[in-house]
Amino acid sequence: MEEPLRRIRALHTASTITVYQAYRPEIGGPAARNGRFPAAWKPDRMTWIKPSFLWMMYRCGWGMKEGQETVLAVEITRDGFDWALRNACLSHYVRGLHPDRATWQRDLKRAPARVQWDPERDLHLRPLPHRSLQLGLSGEASARYANEWIVSISDVTPLAHEIHSLVRADELGLAAALLPEERPYPLASDQLGHLAA
Repeated sequence: MEEPLRRIRALHTASTITVYQAYRPEIGGPAARNGRFPAAWKPDRMTWIKPSFLWMMYRCGWGMKEGQETVLAVEITRDGFDWALRNACLSHYVRGLHPDRATWQRDLKRAPARVQWDPERDLHLRPLPHRSLQLGLSGEASARYANEWIVSISDVTPLAHEIHSLVRADELGLAAALLPEERPYPLASDQLGHLAA
């Protein structure tokens, strides 16, 4: 079955969805130990969450980029994630989807969340023809994320390094077997309409 151009694929349960972020150890370590972000984490800055493990690996270089050495799997409530999607705006203007550029800019400024669709990645971190969601949270969304939505935070840096080692050894089958099981995330047919372009 052909993968649609845009679809949210994620590790999820009936009530939660797992997203990924990468931080410097001073933030990532305490977050994983305590199940919440430490005081050094800035809630007033936009924070980007990614349901795709391999897109996160592309972004953080398998946890080897400076400032992104600790890779976190953050399990959050689906209610929270769905709220963010409902209240999100696309990060770029799309003719035909938005009435005009000024309306889009106004909506973007007001929205507590924004969406980007970026090429999904394979085990070699090469772009695939279909896209994965990135969800940026600011203001109310960022505060809700940190204070209400988080169910658990796990340090998955060792997993990232193990998969990377297998990829480098050309053991792609073993590497793929360790990937989180990301399945299509169930959404109502109209839930992504304002974010589909």
